[in-house]
Amino acid sequence: MAYDDDLANRIRELLGPEPGLSEKRMFGGLAFLINGHMAVAASGQGGLMVRVDRDEREALLKGKFVSPMIMRNRETRGWLRVDADGLKTKRQLQTWVARGVEQARSAR
Repeated sequence: MAYDDDLANRIRELLGPEPGLSEKRMFGGLAFLINGHMAVAASGQGGLMVRVDRDEREALLKGKFVSPMIMRNRETRGWLRVDADGLKTKRQLQTWVARGVEQARSAR
């Protein structure tokens, strides 16, 4: 499955002229990077992959439409998957994109 072009465009719109922004095809989707650090991605499996604070991960997993990000049969720490149903409004998407950008900016 290819990533959702509409979702990618909505992410672009939210990020606008974000300093250090770049895009890269990764993991079957389209990743949005800040200064070379992945923040979010329109997933090739649908929905959004988002970088999160590891200390907040467990609490965020209790949210509706949120699940662990699994790659090669392993949970990826510091990342979550948000189903498309949890990204229908601009506000919903903005919340997750902002979280991912914050984490990418703090990455070293």
